[in-house]
Amino acid sequence: MKILVNFSRIFVAALFLFSGFIKLNDPLGFSYKLQEYFGEGVLNLEFLIPFALLIAVFLVIFEVILGITLLLGYLPKFTVWSLLLMIVFFTFLTFYSAYFNKVTDCGCFGDALPLTPWESFTKDVILLVLVLVLFFGRKYITPIHPLAIHKWVVFGSFTACLAFAYYVLMHMPAFDFRAYKVGVNIQEGIAVPDDAPKAEFAYHWKFNVNGEEKIVTTSGDYPKVDGEFIEVETETVDEGYEPPIHDFAIEKNDIDYTVEFLERENLILIVTYNLSKSEAEGFNAVRDITNKAISQGYEVIGLTASTPKDISQAKQQYDLNFDFYTTDETALKTILRSNPGIVKLKKGTIVEKLHWNDAEKLTLEKVDPPKPKVNRELKAQLDSIINLGPKSEDGSLQHDISWEQRKEIDSTQLVYVEEVFKKYGYPGKTLVGDSPTNVIALHVIMNSNKFEEYYPLIKAAGEKGEFGSDYAAMAEDLHLVKQGAAQTYGTYIETIDQKEGKPISLIWPIKDPESVNQRRKNAGLSETIEEYCQRILGVPYKLYTLEEVEELIEKNK
Repeated sequence: MKILVNFSRIFVAALFLFSGFIKLNDPLGFSYKLQEYFGEGVLNLEFLIPFALLIAVFLVIFEVILGITLLLGYLPKFTVWSLLLMIVFFTFLTFYSAYFNKVTDCGCFGDALPLTPWESFTKDVILLVLVLVLFFGRKYITPIHPLAIHKWVVFGSFTACLAFAYYVLMHMPAFDFRAYKVGVNIQEGIAVPDDAPKAEFAYHWKFNVNGEEKIVTTSGDYPKVDGEFIEVETETVDEGYEPPIHDFAIEKNDIDYTVEFLERENLILIVTYNLSKSEAEGFNAVRDITNKAISQGYEVIGLTASTPKDISQAKQQYDLNFDFYTTDETALKTILRSNPGIVKLKKGTIVEKLHWNDAEKLTLEKVDPPKPKVNRELKAQLDSIINLGPKSEDGSLQHDISWEQRKEIDSTQLVYVEEVFKKYGYPGKTLVGDSPTNVIALHVIMNSNKFEEYYPLIKAAGEKGEFGSDYAAMAEDLHLVKQGAAQTYGTYIETIDQKEGKPISLIWPIKDPESVNQRRKNAGLSETIEEYCQRILGVPYKLYTLEEVEELIEKNK
């Protein structure tokens, strides 16, 4: 019995020390796992979620201390009772998790040694047997001499654990076992080999056949059964190959930019899984270093799972000079144990990872700013829609065409441009180069009944410089006119049909007309409002109010 107790003592102590230290290296990661257990549908202890980190730190330190006291033979009764209570609870928890498939990884050894639920339960059953050996044979647990130093070893160990936990929380885990550690290429981590085993599923189809239930199992095809279908259950036979990185994507407005950004030569990612839970001090540090990075030629983007409203508020509150994209929250928590945090990429390879406390340590050399890659296929397609319409014998476009022909052409152009918006966002100079291609989509939308629907997209593209400020001014004017408001730059012309006489063409009313020429100049419009009116309408400029225009329109209805 004594030999068995000594074996159990060494084995259990070593396992608790290893498991405790692995989790102590990453207490924030362990707290995320506890949040899963506390969540709805598992233990339903959601009131504990705000205290998950505090509980995580206490548990992992306690786990390490139990391993030490067991080796020392210090307070053997307290130690074995604590071990027994812990292992009974965790055996129940892992069984519950495995049987009901609630949590896919117990987090027992952090990211260093992921275990399936049933593997975790098996491990805990073995530990339970060994702890029971210690419990019933505790009289054979002889303390290591000298006894006087035991309490000081325990106290020193506790202090060291607490200091280590504080350090990794304020910086980064000392050892990174995750799929996103420094040196990993994310694209390679995402890739699935051609010869990788595929996932296999069994589909159990339940039918009512002549008043009796009948279950037919297939690999996916709907079975031919003479009966009433009731339900189908899916069983995973073989999970197949899952790449190390399987939940990473960079998206915005339902457009996937993952490949595009992972090919960047010099990219800084600001990772913040939840903007509302981010620390203000962290964003102040991030703002300073990102401004410096941008000045050095780096491209900077933020990754978050927060809403557009939260993004807008954070950018304004902290004066952030970069755009945010959407990424899965779990992936962001896995990438970096800091909210916010910094990741430096070089063609998809992680070069540096830093907690915001260490933002000033980010290595920044002077680099060439990224050059936008023109999508030549998209550029050619956009250029081609200008040439839609009937041709003359010499191959030139016929401009004198019927209303029906013009309507059909406009409709075709609009359908295409909407497809481009859904796939790429606005096709500005970043995608298709400079004018005229970068304003083709703008022309099409401005001449359609969909302008207001897409104005937020147009406005954002203008603010990013995807087309000239003069076109941004025209888009803003059109938006204001459609709202029934005075325009800003005086680019919109209204034509009013008269009941008698020629139509009246006029420049739609302008707000603050006395300073309009300065606004036009600032927006890149070379002509004054007077010069513009004379060139376009052939008459001197006349200032109208909204009331006067409304009266003209009402009068000639």
